[in-house]
Amino acid sequence: MHTLQLYVRINQILVTFLTKTMDTATIEHEALHLPVSARAKLTHKLLLSLDDMSESEVEAAWFDEAERRAREIDQGLVRLIPAEEVSRKARNLLW
Repeated sequence: MHTLQLYVRINQILVTFLTKTMDTATIEHEALHLPVSARAKLTHKLLLSLDDMSESEVEAAWFDEAERRAREIDQGLVRLIPAEEVSRKARNLLW
């Protein structure tokens, strides 16, 4: 996909977002269907936007994320991975 096409697709998503009430699942679905380079650009913009958050907003966002993850665990939607396995895989990636 060419740069202009990526720009148009990102703008389409933003226009849809601004003109309709979209929940985060819909936004996530749309964003995940972008090409890798477009997702990287969007991720960069989203990360930069976090710098504008106050300390209490950051704390609230992390609390929301922790609640979401706990719900996913309780509902059996995710598989827990033992710390030893995560450490082993991380070491293997680094070496």
